Amino acid sequence: MFSTKAIIVKKAFHDIHIDVVSLLALRMIFSLPFYLVAAFLVSSRKENVRMNRKQWLGILGLGFVGYYLSSLFDFLGLQYVSAGLERLILFLYPSFVVLINAFFFKAVVSKFQKISLFVTYAGILLAFAGETRLGPQPDSFYWGCLFIFLCAITFSIYIAGSGRMVLQIGATKFTAYAMLAATAGVLINYAVAGKYGLQHADGTVISFGLMLALVATVIPSFLISLAMKKIGSSSVAIISTVGPVSTILQAHLILGEPIFVAQMIGTALVIAGIVVTAFDSKNPLAK
Repeated sequence: MFSTKAIIVKKAFHDIHIDVVSLLALRMIFSLPFYLVAAFLVSSRKENVRMNRKQWLGILGLGFVGYYLSSLFDFLGLQYVSAGLERLILFLYPSFVVLINAFFFKAVVSKFQKISLFVTYAGILLAFAGETRLGPQPDSFYWGCLFIFLCAITFSIYIAGSGRMVLQIGATKFTAYAMLAATAGVLINYAVAGKYGLQHADGTVISFGLMLALVATVIPSFLISLAMKKIGSSSVAIISTVGPVSTILQAHLILGEPIFVAQMIGTALVIAGIVVTAFDSKNPLAK
C-alpha cells in the first residue's frame, strides 16, 4: 500500500495538474480525522503513558522532519523522476539509519552493515546509470533525484529517533501524534503558500486525496505499527523489500514507465542490502 503513493502522486500530477503543496495538504486533510481518533483512543486507555516535555518535543520534531519535510521532498522529486527510481532512492533510508546511529549514537558499524551499505549503494548507482542511458536527462531530473535523496535522509532521521520513542510511549501513540505534527506543518505550508485551489476541488481531485490518505498513508501506517508489534522490525524490514518491486511493476502497468535490465539488477542489489541489514543482530532496525 505504501508503494502506491508514488503511483498516485505521478498520476495526480498528470491528470489534474495540481501543485505539490496543495496535493500534500489534500493528503493530510483526509488523513487528519483518523489520526485524531487514534490519538484520542490511545490517550484514553488506563495504560496510557503520559509524555513529559522532552518526549513531546521529540515526537513533534520527528513528525515534522520525518513526515512533513520528507513528504515535501518526495512530492517535489516525483515531479521530475520516475516512480521506480523514486522508490529505489528512498530505500536508501535503512543504510542512513545505520550511519546516523554510528555517528550520533556511537553505534559500531558491523561487517554485515558495511556489506549492506556497499551492496545497496551499488544497486542505486546501477539503476541510476541505467535510467540515464535511456536518453539525455534534463537538469530537473537531477534536482528530482536530489529531492528524493533528501527525503530518504529526513525519513531515516525519523526512523532512528522513533526507535527509541516507540519503546517509551508505544507505537500507535507515537504514530498518531507524529502524523498530527506533520499535518500541522503541511497545513501551515499550504496557508503560507497562498494557493487556495482546493476550495474549488472537484470529485476527481477529492478522489486522489482520498486514495493518498487512506490507501497510501493511514491504513499502511497503522498496519506497520501492528506488524512491528507482532513480528518485530527485522521481519517488517525484510517483508517491506517488496516495495521497490511493487512500485516498478505498478509504474509499468499504470504509468507506462519502462522496465530495463539495469533497473532490475539494481533493485535486486538494493533488496539484498536491506535483507543483510535486517538479519544483522547488531543492527538497530533488527531489534
